[in-house]
This record gives sequence, C-alpha cells and structure tokens, in this order.
Amino acid sequence: MNNYKITNLRSGKSYFLNEEEKTNFFKKNKFQNYDILNLSKLKRIKRNKILDNIIFVSFFAAAILSTILIIELYY
Repeated sequence: MNNYKITNLRSGKSYFLNEEEKTNFFKKNKFQNYDILNLSKLKRIKRNKILDNIIFVSFFAAAILSTILIIELYY
C-alpha cells in the first residue's frame, strides 16, 4: 500500500495518508490546491541509490584487490 504526503499549496499544511484515505480526502477537496508526493516511491528510489553505491564500491574494491593479487603473484 502506498503512502502519500499531501501538502496544501495555500496554507502549507501537510497530511500523511495511505491510498484509501487519499481517495476519501479528494472526494471532499479539489486536486488543484494540493501537491502530492508518493512516499513509497521516494523510499524505493532512495534505497536503490544506496544499493547502486554499494555495488559500485564493491566492484571498485574487487578491481583493486585483483590488481594487488596479480602483482603479488607475478612480480
């Protein structure tokens, strides 16, 4: 289930709602007065960026270690 942060553009007040609460909220209020952020999607993007960095560092460390191993064995 997705979580949303809905901010009123005029007053700046924020609401944290799930999908069901969001649909009920917008039955009463107009869409155009609010900014909607999907917090579940933002959390997933943040986690993927962290995993990408871990993969990059691991690949770089493996390249350095294999270079050191080759130098140790053949020189």
